Amino acid sequence: MRKSLMIVMLTLGSLGLVVVHQATAQGRNGRSQPTVSQQGNITILTIPSTRAQASAQSIDFMNAKPMPLSQAPSSVAAEAQADMVDALTSRASQASLGAPSYSTGFPGSGVMNPVMLGVPTSSANVATGVTPEEFGISNHPFTTSQIDLGATATNTLWPYRAAGKLFFNIGTSTYVCSASLIKRGIVVTAGHCVANYGHLQFYSNWQFVPAYRNGVAPYGTWTAAEVRVNTAYYNGTDGCAVYGVVCPDDVALITLTPQAGAYAGSTTGWFGYGYDGYGFTSGGQTQITQLGYPVCLDSGQYMERNDSYGYVSASNANNTVIGSLMCGGSSGGPWVVNFGKVPTLTGTSAGTYSAHQIVVGVTSWGYIDLSIKEQGASPFTTSNISTLVTNACAAIPAAC
Repeated sequence: MRKSLMIVMLTLGSLGLVVVHQATAQGRNGRSQPTVSQQGNITILTIPSTRAQASAQSIDFMNAKPMPLSQAPSSVAAEAQADMVDALTSRASQASLGAPSYSTGFPGSGVMNPVMLGVPTSSANVATGVTPEEFGISNHPFTTSQIDLGATATNTLWPYRAAGKLFFNIGTSTYVCSASLIKRGIVVTAGHCVANYGHLQFYSNWQFVPAYRNGVAPYGTWTAAEVRVNTAYYNGTDGCAVYGVVCPDDVALITLTPQAGAYAGSTTGWFGYGYDGYGFTSGGQTQITQLGYPVCLDSGQYMERNDSYGYVSASNANNTVIGSLMCGGSSGGPWVVNFGKVPTLTGTSAGTYSAHQIVVGVTSWGYIDLSIKEQGASPFTTSNISTLVTNACAAIPAAC
């Protein structure tokens, strides 16, 4: 008998999850299924518009589990610490990636259309490996705080509202990552929030909720139309320093499905993005603002902000390393340089790489040894973020 759907069983680390791989374009019930294709070094999952409603119904917003951070062994820390010393003493030099460049963002109109998704249940916040990563033996200073100030719902203010919570299915279970808009209808997140490294497997049914706060979607929920990752990440040939964890290209794009012809970014706005060393000194240092929804902090119900200096670890696939309190659920959240409201300059001038709200990475991995208290992110480069955006915009120009 001809099978129209191939189901592949595999284990994702400690999760023991079942992932469904769509092998054909036509399902048993006659409904069009997602299809996978390749263009150059990019692998694309295309999701038919007829699946949008079914996608939304498959997500359990109240009982979603945090997607665990990819975990690096302690041996990586020693190499990273040596790279940090080189960076702080200016003995390091930024890897040659080409001329640093960036694309600007947009603040949006801010007009809201709130939808109540339901407050997460306490049982949804219990998962293996969800432990706060506070200041530890790495001596890497940082500050992590909830973004709200008193009764002020800061999540709906620019530029915070361009970031959000990302729900999706692995098998029949709902998981959460973090993500952010970098074009009118294009979201950036981590590669491991859309695909299982090296297994030729995409997850399914992504729902992006910009500015999510305590069960409320102030700008609605948005389904995925297309998903993109570098083929090397998808097929497991990415040249990772730690296989499937500390990688050059743990980056993915999701093109959203428009609603009444409009995209989320028209109201929320979107961040810019920088690549090939934008925002970094010649020694590979920068200042990072990290946003996300770690479930170990405030049960993942509020957006959290972390500020830390970052440095490039040449020993670890040129990943950027910061100190952070975040944990599972923060994967895919934006790492932004020059975050916040642009000041009016009087009697002074802006410095080098002065564009504001520029994403230069997304949360990717932490350490198995939680006493180290650091996280890493793949570098944004011409070959990943720039190529992915160019390809996505060429496919659906209205999303850009």
